[in-house]
Amino acid sequence: MKVIGVDPGLNTTGFGVVEKDSGDLRSICYGTIRPPATLELAERLKHLYDEMTTLLQEYQPDILSIEGTFFQKNFKSALSLGQARGALLLAGASFGIACKEYSPRKVKSSITGNGAATKEQVQYMVQTILNLPDPPTPLDASDALALGLCYLNQPDW
Repeated sequence: MKVIGVDPGLNTTGFGVVEKDSGDLRSICYGTIRPPATLELAERLKHLYDEMTTLLQEYQPDILSIEGTFFQKNFKSALSLGQARGALLLAGASFGIACKEYSPRKVKSSITGNGAATKEQVQYMVQTILNLPDPPTPLDASDALALGLCYLNQPDW
């Protein structure tokens, strides 16, 4: 089972591809997508869509695991996040890939056992679980790997 985890953002979107084979977990790749800030909104969303499409073509995941919506005090930030999520979900749907959404609290709980864990605690546990030589950076990428692992930790797949 191969999963691409996605931590969406209009400025920085983290991604991480993880695979579970015969009980063994491994990281295939991780990184970020950063649309140029000089582009207009529609072009930034297209950049996210195009880059995600490229990743989906290259790695052929079975599932896209993405951070779900959550309450934000800043309306503009929430709107931007929603638009980025929409572009990324559309890329997955265009490939016929099922998309699962998890709250930040659910992901943290699944990876660390604590729904209020810090990003650094999640990063440390992702490094440990995947037996990586170094902490996955930036934090957007480690969060994305955590989203992939969260899906693989669920008993219903």
